[in-house]
Amino acid sequence: MGAAYFYHLTRNPLEETLGVLLSKSLAAGWRVAVRGSDPERLDWLDEKLWLGADDGFLPHGMAGGPHDAEQPVLLTSKPELPNGATCVMCIDGAAVSPEEVTALDRVCILFDGNDPSAVEAARGQWRTLTGAGCAAQYWSEDSGRWEKKAETGG
Repeated sequence: MGAAYFYHLTRNPLEETLGVLLSKSLAAGWRVAVRGSDPERLDWLDEKLWLGADDGFLPHGMAGGPHDAEQPVLLTSKPELPNGATCVMCIDGAAVSPEEVTALDRVCILFDGNDPSAVEAARGQWRTLTGAGCAAQYWSEDSGRWEKKAETGG
């Protein structure tokens, strides 16, 4: 049974935080789907991830190609997981269901803490998922480092 981890971004940009989380997920042996709601934004993120840190390589691809099943990290705007992902990272308010949370190892929901509508959308996702009995954690970087601020069992 998985859990939903909410990441309230206030200091570092999405692409930086996502890069760190993706590296840690791959190190844990997970295959990951990054789910967004806007294909153009995913194209932008794809480019940012390719131009990431000089000391690392983050293997990934955009959904819709001939090798989706082989991608360790797949950027997509669809709910399907053709790469066999065991972790889904939702950005920009992309939807995730309670059934997905319980079926996956982990769901990460990253949201811009400087955008009131993104904060409200994340609050709605928290209520929906925890209301359905999903385990969840809320992480904030407000202090300058990531701290767990809330947790609910599943």
